[in-house]
Amino acid sequence: MTASVAAAPPRPPATGRTVLRLHRAALIVWGLVAVAAALALLWAYGPGAESAETAWRRNCPVGDDCMWDTTLNGYYRTVMLARWTIVYLPYAVAAWAGAVVGRELESGTARLAWTQGVTPTRWLAAKLTVPAALLTAGTTVLVLLHRMVYSANEFPLDWAWYDDNTFTANGTLALALPLLALAVGTLAGLLLRRALPALAVGLAVTVLVEYAADTVTPRLWPWQTALNGLRSGPGTPQNVLWGDQGALTATGERIPIPDCGDSMKCFTDHGVTGYYLDYHPASDFWPLQLIGTGIVLAVAAAAVGTAFWLLRRGTRAAA
Repeated sequence: MTASVAAAPPRPPATGRTVLRLHRAALIVWGLVAVAAALALLWAYGPGAESAETAWRRNCPVGDDCMWDTTLNGYYRTVMLARWTIVYLPYAVAAWAGAVVGRELESGTARLAWTQGVTPTRWLAAKLTVPAALLTAGTTVLVLLHRMVYSANEFPLDWAWYDDNTFTANGTLALALPLLALAVGTLAGLLLRRALPALAVGLAVTVLVEYAADTVTPRLWPWQTALNGLRSGPGTPQNVLWGDQGALTATGERIPIPDCGDSMKCFTDHGVTGYYLDYHPASDFWPLQLIGTGIVLAVAAAAVGTAFWLLRRGTRAAA
């Protein structure tokens, strides 16, 4: 009596390892860039900061004109290059994702993978999760190092917390933007199925969404308001993100500051009794960060959901 042994179903290929193998060139480039930026920030936090601070005290005494030397210029450029790595990473990711997905659909590589035990859904999931994990891990390290350098900086180099690049590189927004770029680029590749158009569209949409989030975010958190009398002039709080500014009338109405020069009579004729300035102080950094991050992640989630829906719809129609 012989026992029949059922043949084990073939094991599906490990899509995660496949993605890493197919895109090892991009992985190597990202690894080298991340390591270089991390080393630059570590240098700026340690020995670079010591020499730059010494040069600052020597060349920029209080009350005198500041003369930057090669030490200060080198320190500033090193930190800025590392910061630009964080800030401009999403644009490279959007272009890469659009080109890769568009090329695989254009050349038929994706359909070949679907006939070898990898479902379209699993293929897309691997295309998203593997790069997302690597990007998040590397960017997290860079953001933490950047925050160390920014917090330990004891000499002014015009790195205000509200500056666009500084604001992005110091918080969760820097982690969300590459995920947005990955999702948007992938969706562009699925829609257009051609490498170059998908690259261009993914990059353009990423830029537009980032600009929209940057524009809308300050308006979604309550402004604080500084009020000043007519004779004291408009208020100028320090280290704040400025919003709307203008003149106040006796009824509390906000109007543009009239062009009156120093004429008090002119201001009185316009009914001006004082000035106002809406602003966000440094304590609003994290609320603004989380609002901007939420906007970006919501768009990224919508792009991912649309990509899976589009892929399932397309593969069902082809079947």
